[in-house]
Amino acid sequence: MGVYGLTCLLLLCVVEVFSKPTYKNERVHFDPELSRDPHEDNQSYRYDHEAFLGKEEATTFDQLTPEESKERLGKIVDRIDGDKDGYVTTDELKSWINRVQKRYIYENVAKVWTDYDLNKDNKISWDEYKKATYGYYLANPEEFQDATDQFSFKKMLPRDERRFKTADLDGDTAASREEFTAFLHPEEFDHMKDIVVLETLEDIDKNGDGHVDEDEYIADMFAHEVEGPEPDWVKTEREQFADFRDTNKDGKMDKEEIRHWILPQDYDHALAEARHLVYESDLNKDQLLTKEEVLENWNMFVGSQATNYGEDLTKNHDEL
Repeated sequence: MGVYGLTCLLLLCVVEVFSKPTYKNERVHFDPELSRDPHEDNQSYRYDHEAFLGKEEATTFDQLTPEESKERLGKIVDRIDGDKDGYVTTDELKSWINRVQKRYIYENVAKVWTDYDLNKDNKISWDEYKKATYGYYLANPEEFQDATDQFSFKKMLPRDERRFKTADLDGDTAASREEFTAFLHPEEFDHMKDIVVLETLEDIDKNGDGHVDEDEYIADMFAHEVEGPEPDWVKTEREQFADFRDTNKDGKMDKEEIRHWILPQDYDHALAEARHLVYESDLNKDQLLTKEEVLENWNMFVGSQATNYGEDLTKNHDEL
């Protein structure tokens, strides 16, 4: 059984053994900040460096000479220019920043890739995933006589297949690394958001009416297993449901209301940073960046030994 399927099964087993615990279930997906450093360009470009490169890679660049940093930056610009027209657009820069910030997700997928790519063709077909994840169950159904286990597998298999097909953008029934990443981490990809909403609805909607009412909403977070008053946070969640979740005031959440709840339209950090970098580097103000314009303003994009040393001097001076 593959890592993803095994994890799901273990989670199901935990719920079965211990019943539903008293807890607050966090389903809301927020985009994290691009850097913990303040965005103060008059003091330091550290925020920009970590946004553009990621924290670890930004630290690596700080150890390079200015010449080495600019050389590597030039190669990065070539990668960002997806259509190879010689210009970097705001959208291309935003896509790059998003990918950099989600590097850990791609690294996690790389770690499990060989568990599923059984024929080593650098793609994962649905049959390969199904065999790796559900193969033992499908070959030995008699070992899963427990009704709950049977129900869990029968529910998970078509659900995974539906998600796999949604992630398979070219429809060839085989996932590239990008498509497989979208399959395992659907909340991180715009074209997978409908699946995230649908799966959330299916998880919480116990009466099968296609909506989530207040009791179902609370039951997903809290099981009142002992007599006594509800915790204060549960009362607050009931108020949140009435005041903010149920926007059309019909006593239940539909798919659109669920989307606003679990996938809030928060501030788009990547877009804001992409616009900032373009504005600060676009010498001819055509809202496009050439490689020359990026390299002219290279120290805003990446650091080096020289810029790192300069920041240290500034800090030491301020401390004095």
